[in-house]
Amino acid sequence: MSTSIGPGFSIIQSVLHPTDFSEASRIAFHHALKTALLSRSQLTLLHVSSDRSSAWSDFPGVRETLERWGALASGSAKSDVAKLGIEVRKVMAGEKEPVEAVINYEHDHPADLIVLATSQRDGRVRWLGSSVAEPVTRKAGEMTLLIPGDSEGFVDAETGAIKVDKILIPIAQTPPPLPALKMAARLVEHSNSSTGTFVVLHAGTANTMPAIRYPEVPGWEWQKDLRSGPVIETIVNAAKEHEADLIVMATDGRNGFLDGLRGSHSERVLRTCATPLMTVPITSRISRYLS
Repeated sequence: MSTSIGPGFSIIQSVLHPTDFSEASRIAFHHALKTALLSRSQLTLLHVSSDRSSAWSDFPGVRETLERWGALASGSAKSDVAKLGIEVRKVMAGEKEPVEAVINYEHDHPADLIVLATSQRDGRVRWLGSSVAEPVTRKAGEMTLLIPGDSEGFVDAETGAIKVDKILIPIAQTPPPLPALKMAARLVEHSNSSTGTFVVLHAGTANTMPAIRYPEVPGWEWQKDLRSGPVIETIVNAAKEHEADLIVMATDGRNGFLDGLRGSHSERVLRTCATPLMTVPITSRISRYLS
């Protein structure tokens, strides 16, 4: 059974990329910029520096990258970026606590998607610290894309092409899986891959497998994978065995960006899995649009 996907990435109106100017953040930047390019949205690059030792020139070059990708001609002007539909903001936050700075900024300037590089060693956002105090008490509802530090991700740094052949989508009765399925399908619509596989993973039996209407994507097939065992271990093992390029998960809102910093299912998956992870909280504006 299939269902329509609807418009492309136009539902994403703003992308936030907190960066520490590291190599891992550079890779995450490519994913943030590619998303902003596809969705013709606002892109905010946020750096937190308590000692103010960083300079504006340290920010990754948006125009240089778009020129390398062929989206802009060589020697382009700043105004040419806007012609692509991208509004770029570079923000330097001079605060001592990076976590608080990022959360406060996102609270005042809500983003539809937050793109972060994480440490493969422990799944955390390295420059935000190895331990995080309880953040500001509010509901976490942002869609996130977390790129493990040892991963090159699925956006080619030289060409900007999206390279995905297999996407793993863990599902359960709750939260509703449809937003994750549709977001995965939207990504594929804009990729170079004319063929590929969506692997729908369920930790349970055929009787507990949710009844799903799969989005129709030409050239792509839907494959079911039923397994037993602990959820996190099941996801990690399946991602490795299927050699997934991306994991897309619907979450109940308690596994969003803030919990990703504290220690959630998302972080636990990233600790032992080198696969990029996209979370789609059902409480987000994006999720309500996709449902």
